[in-house]
Amino acid sequence: MTGNNSKNLIKTIAVIGQGYVGLPLSLLFLSKGFTVYGVDKDLGKIRALLQAKSYLPDVTDEELSQSLETNRYHPTDEMSCIPLVDAIIICVPTPLNSEHSPDLTILERAVADISRYLQKGQLVILESSTYPGTTREVIKPVLEQGSGLTAGIDFHIGYSPERIDPGNESFKVEQITKVISGLTPECLKLAEELYAKVFESVVSVSSPEVAEFTKLLENAHRLVNISFINELATICDEMNIDIWEVIEAAKTKPFGFTPYYPGPGIGGHCIPVDPLYLQWKAQKAGLTSKFIEIADEVNRKAPHYVAARIQALLKRHNAPDQANLLIYGVAYKRDINDVRESPALDLISLLAQSGHHVSYHDPYIEEIEAGGQTYRSVELHEEILKNTHCVIIVTDHSVIPIDSIAAHAQIVFDTRNVTDKLGDKENIYRFGAGHGNLT
Repeated sequence: MTGNNSKNLIKTIAVIGQGYVGLPLSLLFLSKGFTVYGVDKDLGKIRALLQAKSYLPDVTDEELSQSLETNRYHPTDEMSCIPLVDAIIICVPTPLNSEHSPDLTILERAVADISRYLQKGQLVILESSTYPGTTREVIKPVLEQGSGLTAGIDFHIGYSPERIDPGNESFKVEQITKVISGLTPECLKLAEELYAKVFESVVSVSSPEVAEFTKLLENAHRLVNISFINELATICDEMNIDIWEVIEAAKTKPFGFTPYYPGPGIGGHCIPVDPLYLQWKAQKAGLTSKFIEIADEVNRKAPHYVAARIQALLKRHNAPDQANLLIYGVAYKRDINDVRESPALDLISLLAQSGHHVSYHDPYIEEIEAGGQTYRSVELHEEILKNTHCVIIVTDHSVIPIDSIAAHAQIVFDTRNVTDKLGDKENIYRFGAGHGNLT
């Protein structure tokens, strides 16, 4: 397509970022016959990809090996491949800074690098989650300034929010409806034709701002509702009512109710982050969302509540002041190796600050940093469990040896309700299941 935008002839693409979003997307395009340059500044990732060694649970070594054998997948840390492609898809992180405001540093650096190689006729799509206006107000001027080209005339820009859900085996990437937008009608047309070749369903919206807001709405919706159910779980604890039983009963209503489940806090790169992008943008316009503000506050308090419950349980069971505590699972959700914004990190820090000896086990994560300390995953065997005063289940990985934990641990505090089927045991406590005020 480069130099010819009369018809969508995209055959070669560059996917900038080879993480949880970019790598599966690269392999999807590859499976549909495209030539793909997978670009990432992390040399460790590039070396792993070139050796067909996956660093993501959702991608196997065999898939990478087969991808390399096509001779159409080219992992690289160089942006110099940009002139060789017809389309560029940007999938880089957009985290929060220490003040919980948008940090577009990585994105802006990537776009500036792209701009130096940008060619006439190319299509640039942003997939990173961000606030409404980013595509038009940030990406467009950086690309124009660095390339000397004019967006919508010399090259094309669109926005399509990523919707990948790591660890979700129910939906393949191509089965998740793709929302797309374009800076101009021609930009939108080219984006439609590109994504329609790899996704089963494509939905076009009128502007990049609508597409950007769509992703923030999806995750603000979840933040508000999960934070709400977490708050109700703390109330149920004090009332000695089982929130999990309440939810199951409420689910029997065939309309008007959507079940959400409590936990130790919401982690990941989307739900606790994206709504704050929206809040930041709203505040720039002199507005605010009380729902997002309160939900964020409730979510950040969740690890503190869990830590307080554990302290109360230790006291009830006459555990020493410096107890041995074991966290099962530090990933922000089951069956993945991602700790971004994981509540486990805050919980470990809080418990360590209280003087306890904290360790963790996670089958997917060998090492973490929490509270300025480095921790390595310990082996989970009978002797360790017996010498642990309390095991805290934070992440409900599908491989959790729950029977062994319940049989050998002195106390189990379950934040995910995985012990529900074990019946009533004196050493097992579930978050939101009652047990009254332990303080």
